[in-house]
Order: sequence, then C-alpha cells, then structure tokens
Amino acid sequence: MSTSTRPDPLHLVLGDEELLVERAVASVVAAVRAAAGAAGGDIPISRLRAGDTSAPELAELLSPSLFAEDRVVVLEAAAEAGKDAVTLVQDAAADLPEGVVLMVLHSGGGRAKAMAGVLQKSGAAVHQCAKLKAGERIEFVRGEFRTAGVRVSPEVLELVVEAVGSDLRELAAASSQLVADTGGKIDAGAVQRYYSGKAEVSGFDVADKAVAGDRRGAMEALRWAMHRRVPHVLLADALADAVHTIARVGSAGRGDPFRMASDLGMPPWKIKKAQGQARGWDPASIGEALQVVAKLNADVKGQAADADYAVEWAVQRIVDLHGGN
Repeated sequence: MSTSTRPDPLHLVLGDEELLVERAVASVVAAVRAAAGAAGGDIPISRLRAGDTSAPELAELLSPSLFAEDRVVVLEAAAEAGKDAVTLVQDAAADLPEGVVLMVLHSGGGRAKAMAGVLQKSGAAVHQCAKLKAGERIEFVRGEFRTAGVRVSPEVLELVVEAVGSDLRELAAASSQLVADTGGKIDAGAVQRYYSGKAEVSGFDVADKAVAGDRRGAMEALRWAMHRRVPHVLLADALADAVHTIARVGSAGRGDPFRMASDLGMPPWKIKKAQGQARGWDPASIGEALQVVAKLNADVKGQAADADYAVEWAVQRIVDLHGGN
C-alpha cells in the first residue's frame, strides 16, 4: 500500500445509526482497497464483536505479517465489551502493525463508554454516526440529493421527511427513487404524487392535529403512530417543532410569508401554515404549550415511568390549550 494514500490505521465509528455506521465502514474499506489497488475482495475483512474477541484471536488478526499485507478488522459493539476486552482493544489500537486498519464500532454509551475517549486520544479518525434529530434528517436528505447531483428547495426537503418518516434507509431510498423517476426535476408536487399517504402516521401528523385543536384526529393519529412504533422521541420532537414554529411565527406578526422567510429561517409554505395555526393561540397559551413540550422532551428521554402516557398527556394538553376549545 502506498504510504501517500494510506487511510488512517485506526477508526472510531461513534454512534448507533445503522445506515451511517454501514456507510462509514464501507467508505474505509473502499479507501483501503483503492489504496492497495484491489478491485474486489482481495483485502481480508474481519468483523467480530469486541466483547467476544479473545486475546489470542485479536493478536492473530492484528499481528504483523511478513509482507505487511493490507487487511481491515472491524470490532462491533465495543460499548458493551467487558473490562478485559476493553484493555485488549485499547492496547491493540495503540500499536497497530503496518498494513492493518482497525475500525472500532462504539455507540458512545454503554459500560465501556470511556473507551471512545481513549481511542480518540490514540489518534483515531472519528466517524460521527449518532441518531439524527429532526433538523438533521433534513440535512441528510439534502446530502442525498446533492450526492446525486440534484438541488431541491427547502420545501421539498421538509416534505420528503414528513412524507417518508424518520428511517434513514427509507429516506435514502426515497431520495434516490425521486431522482430516478423525475430525472432530477423534483418539486413539491412530485413528492406529494409519489409519497402522499405513505408516512408512518408520523409525529408531524399528530402534531399538526394537536396544535389545530383536533382532539379526535390527534388521538387517532397518535394511536396509529404508536401502533406502528414510531419512537417516542420523534413524536416529542414533532410536537415541539410545531409549538415552537407557532411561537416564532406568531411573535413575528402578520406579514408576507415570502418576505418573512429569510428572517425566520423557514420556507414560506411553513410560515403560511403556521400563521393559520397561530389563530387558535395567544401568548399565554403558547407559553404554557412550550412548557408542555419541554417536559415531554425530558420525559421521553428517561424521566417518565411510562413514555406512552407522557406523550398522550402532552398531546391532550396541547389540544386543551388551543383557543378553539
């Protein structure tokens, strides 16, 4: 392998978003193959759980070879490794033989949480693969379109996320399919034609009905979302986004959505929608709603004994606060 093109020998893949983790591993493997001039499977790839790795097994995988042949070792589930395995991995990472690329997949938490920091201090190249928040999923979709050589409007990005949901695999597939089916000419109408009604009865659907004071619609959408196991944190994120958007748009006063877009950092269609929703709210009720969604955010991240109840209570309370009730 040419030293001028050699990838970093140590990589820390940090986070538990499966698609991002897989892409990180694939990108490093591709870089190793490219640097070695290997077109196919000529580079040995070993994947095993860090906690299941014995000292002799890891020593064999990471031992220097006579001709410094290129190879990649991927250690999975490092966050759950025991004390002995952690020491083994950290010692190996500190002294990798020539030709070996070691990738450690670590969620960022777990009983071996400290390992991530040790590997970073050892000079690991870090690949951030944490679960994405609502706004970050929009940036993810933007990146998918950009990779395909297509530019789309902010409205299209938000519609894709709202229509397809939170799963990155589905978002990636939807973006690719839209590019293929439209020849890259993607507007809001195209997204609605292809994905109308496909959403996972998303948190956005629940939130829109709640802030509009539609109790029956909100609770029906919430039951469907829970039935389809939409994560509590996504329901909380969507409800918070709806309330915060109404608060920002409402405080900005009436005006032309297109002129307000730049100041508010939102697409005009979203401002127009929030202006309609804001009619059922006043400063006092929106202030209380902001407290409700802040509490829900904490509840779904571990403070509530029953996250289902916490989400349902928050949705009901938002509906109660709407001025049309």
